[in-house]
Amino acid sequence: MIAARFARLLFFVVVLLSFGGCASMFGGDPLRVTVAGIEPLTGQGMEMRFNLKLRVQNPNETPIDFNGVSVELDLNGKQFASGVSDQSGTVPRFGEAVIGVPLTVPAFTVVRQAFAFADSAQTGQFPYVLRGRLAGGITGGTRFIDQGTLALPMGDLSGGL
Repeated sequence: MIAARFARLLFFVVVLLSFGGCASMFGGDPLRVTVAGIEPLTGQGMEMRFNLKLRVQNPNETPIDFNGVSVELDLNGKQFASGVSDQSGTVPRFGEAVIGVPLTVPAFTVVRQAFAFADSAQTGQFPYVLRGRLAGGITGGTRFIDQGTLALPMGDLSGGL
């Protein structure tokens, strides 16, 4: 009886250590993801659609295979847009890839952000947070986050008045 418990405990410890080994094997530096561009797409109804281009840099020694992408974009501290793509590919070791993800902005979000835009227009600064995940691999995917401030040019906003 004691031998059986000891064997189970030993098995449990070996399993935990093997997971720890896998984690250290895959636990490299985080991906660097930045917005490379935004292009308008044809919307449906009152929603707005964009093609978000993400530049994904892999600072690790192993390539990262992915078979899907999901993103959420917050603007001014509020959820603004989200998107998914079944695009697949590889971000090479010590390399980069540009991935396109269609984003949808619901109509009510546009209205809500228009009011927030009016409040922030004086400073021209709009904080954003971009969260996402590259799906695939043994661990189920790689999460990423990018945040910063969008600065709009503050030229003559009076329209010549």
